[in-house]
Amino acid sequence: MSTNFNFKHLYYFWVVAKEGGMSRAADKLDMAVQTVSAQVRELERSLGCELLKPAGRGLVLTDAGATAMKLADQIFQIGENLPALVRDAASTPAIRLAVGISDGLPKLVVHRLMQPVIAEPHLRLICHEGELEDLLGDLALHRLDLVFADRPAPGNPNIKLYSHAMGSSPMAWYAPTEMAAAARRKFPHSLADIPVLMPTAHNSVRARLDHWFEHQGIRPRIVGEFEDSALLATFGGSGMGAFPAAEWVQEDLLAHYRVKRLGPCDGVVEHFYALGTERKVQHPLVLRILQGVIGPH
Repeated sequence: MSTNFNFKHLYYFWVVAKEGGMSRAADKLDMAVQTVSAQVRELERSLGCELLKPAGRGLVLTDAGATAMKLADQIFQIGENLPALVRDAASTPAIRLAVGISDGLPKLVVHRLMQPVIAEPHLRLICHEGELEDLLGDLALHRLDLVFADRPAPGNPNIKLYSHAMGSSPMAWYAPTEMAAAARRKFPHSLADIPVLMPTAHNSVRARLDHWFEHQGIRPRIVGEFEDSALLATFGGSGMGAFPAAEWVQEDLLAHYRVKRLGPCDGVVEHFYALGTERKVQHPLVLRILQGVIGPH
């Protein structure tokens, strides 16, 4: 960033963009139009590009201006929340733990992985779910302390990441209670005769499941694909179809969803990883999670 960059200039630009013109922004800021205009020009000069351009009787954002506006929204929203967050932190002792959860990872597995810290009396847990690439960006910027994923961290010359294997679990097939009895008789070939739900290709285990079907000579009738494993189990339990899940969470599945186990998905294993940026982990709760590594089911 240029040494001439000034957040006050950014604020004036932000108000001008929100108000749609210099005059309305000047009224809102209780400043002269010429002053506001000069501040915005100074910001454009420090960034080296035009942020606003005339349109009719007002102003619109350039492509660069739209990017600046999006970031300014985030910056000033954080600024508005800062006093309350600081007061809250000062009045309530807490150990903050910000965790990213890859959208392909089973949520019941995440809950089990977090068990070593759930009982911490001063825990302030913040969970973000999203695509792995976005979560790793937040991890690199230290917005997250840890990311849970179904695969190790990809190689990236710009970000040094460490993958901690948290364990693995064989997969099995489950079906709604009303389908289970008939489906068990010719399992696994009965999966060709009943509707099947699958994780999307976003989940690393999907390719292994497709290969399993091919190896078994089964052509499944796939009626639904889900990125979220909790949705997959919910729709399966509601009667939509049979679905695969890690055996490690079987107890929770049977207790909370109207499903029965059909049988194993032989040879298909789901892996779980915790990804971090430190070779030697410093965060006490992250260290506690890593020490609670699960083994194969």
